[in-house]
Amino acid sequence: MRPVFLSFLLFFLCSYAFSQEFSIIDGRATRFYKEGEELISQRKYPEAIEKFQDAINREGSFIEAYVKMSQLLITMGDLEEAERVAESGRSRLSGKNAKPKHSADIGWVFTNIYLKKGDFEKALTEFEAVDPLLEDSFRTHMYYKEMKAQMDFIKSQLGNVMSIEIEILEDPLNNFQLQYFPVLTADGEQILFTKRDGTGNFDKEDIFTAYMNPEGGWTLPQSIAETINSQYNEGTCSVTADGNILIYTSCDAPDSEGSCDLYIAYKVNGRWQRPKNMGKKVNSRYWDSQPSLSADGRILFFSSNRRGGLGGNDIYYSVRMPDGSWSDAKNLGETVNTPKDEISPFMFFNNEILFFASNGHMGFGGMDIFLTRVEEGEFHEPENLGLPINDQLDQVALFITAQKDYAYYTELKSEHTEQDRSLLYRFKFPKEIYLGENLTVTGGKVFNSKTGEPIDATLSLISLTNDSTLYEFKADGKTGEFMMLYPEKSISGLYVEKKGFLPKIFNVERDKIQNVKDLEVQLTPVASGEEFVFENIFFDFDKYDLKSESLTSLKRLVKFLNENPNVNILVTGHTDNVGSSSYNQTLSLQRATSVQTYLIENGMLPGRVLVEGKGDTVPMVPNTTLANQALNRRITIKVL
Repeated sequence: MRPVFLSFLLFFLCSYAFSQEFSIIDGRATRFYKEGEELISQRKYPEAIEKFQDAINREGSFIEAYVKMSQLLITMGDLEEAERVAESGRSRLSGKNAKPKHSADIGWVFTNIYLKKGDFEKALTEFEAVDPLLEDSFRTHMYYKEMKAQMDFIKSQLGNVMSIEIEILEDPLNNFQLQYFPVLTADGEQILFTKRDGTGNFDKEDIFTAYMNPEGGWTLPQSIAETINSQYNEGTCSVTADGNILIYTSCDAPDSEGSCDLYIAYKVNGRWQRPKNMGKKVNSRYWDSQPSLSADGRILFFSSNRRGGLGGNDIYYSVRMPDGSWSDAKNLGETVNTPKDEISPFMFFNNEILFFASNGHMGFGGMDIFLTRVEEGEFHEPENLGLPINDQLDQVALFITAQKDYAYYTELKSEHTEQDRSLLYRFKFPKEIYLGENLTVTGGKVFNSKTGEPIDATLSLISLTNDSTLYEFKADGKTGEFMMLYPEKSISGLYVEKKGFLPKIFNVERDKIQNVKDLEVQLTPVASGEEFVFENIFFDFDKYDLKSESLTSLKRLVKFLNENPNVNILVTGHTDNVGSSSYNQTLSLQRATSVQTYLIENGMLPGRVLVEGKGDTVPMVPNTTLANQALNRRITIKVL
């Protein structure tokens, strides 16, 4: 793959020989050579090439001239000519003045040529042949150490080449001169990308979007919104899994903090609101770009070259606070960032794997794509995605779907007869790269149980094991529609909440809502006499002590009572029909009292929380199966 923008860095390959001892004695030839070196220092490369050619024409056995000319041609990107010149130099190694160091120089050049061409097997063969010829003094040099480490890495990778099949995204996509940085919503129904009509100063960037049609193709791309695209440049965007929060890059706008800043926009009732600069806590006076939002929009990752980092471009992050503001951006740290460049972060939908591009970690050349796995808030050592996803060129970014089936990227097409074009591609993501447990993407609606009107409720998926929020989304206020992601093996609860309404609580696994494509959630307005099942309250068998997995629901109940200070409640315990009626009556009251005790210990006045035990007298369903008995073992909350 080739990137959208290739970054050509001037470099010079060094010879392992540090002394200026030549393989020939012709004074005029050596003068041409030295004049070529002087022209290199002045960056007059074509003129330098002519001087080295003059030196070779003067003395055909001038091996150093072949080496230097090949090195310069590598720098200029003409690998074919560099290889031809190096071959001519190698043919002269049989001369009487040729020494092992000349064979080492030529072999070193070939190693670099093959690396740049992506012919890694040949590069490794050349290096292994030249390595024994290198002097000990050269082995201490950084050029050798970097090359040795890269060759060891490549050798470890050559036996693990994955198979991928690349396909171009079909019409009506790819109809612009340039389109790049594609992102999709979690359901794969919407694609967003940056569109540009050319590379001129007046060819500005805009964000365009298309939707999946019933036949499986894409609709005609359109500008995302008049409120987003402007007379300035808008591009390199990221959206939440449900497509309702957008963060993008805009450069040189009037309210900019620096050269390029990040802006945020929210979709409310189906319409994009006017974007806002994310402010000084996120943006700096320097380049801030290439955002990636976590699936639910609670964490933002981006690349910046601001001062105080570890290298040229580093990856930073910011967290959305409860009031909607964003925390001060922080550097992701030296596990990910290096003294070189890290760009284009992408946080996968499970919030456990961060992809990024880097030329500072061990790779195949240029920018490679890496992933780092997150465990308990810590980023682990980055992993190179390997061949052929990475190669000798620059890999800038990947976007991988929530279903883990496809990776989307951009490739630059350079034609001698046409202007450069960047096009959108995808390939099936290799199963050899583990992306965690599967995610189920579903949707639904939230509405008022009394009026049928949609409600912009907040939906939170909480891990009951450690009370951590896995995802948090908001239903659309106009339609009530929402999207939710469910990890396959997580023990979780779904909490649907809106101030002024009774919460709706699901036990995701028991209620089997992962696979419900159109989940309808009814919220009941707070009113005297209304009641709801207080799900995810757990007790051991025949016990009334609250288990730790109950903490999430208990904390949500405290929140509900704080939001409704005039509400008093009745906590009622229920059991199944196992055991005597009198025993069940006592046990149900003890369990209700455990809930009451927690609420009082967390600030509720005793008079606001009454309790009762109903034992097995009010079953929800007949106690005819184990599943039904589990449903009947419950706590209910009634508004008094």
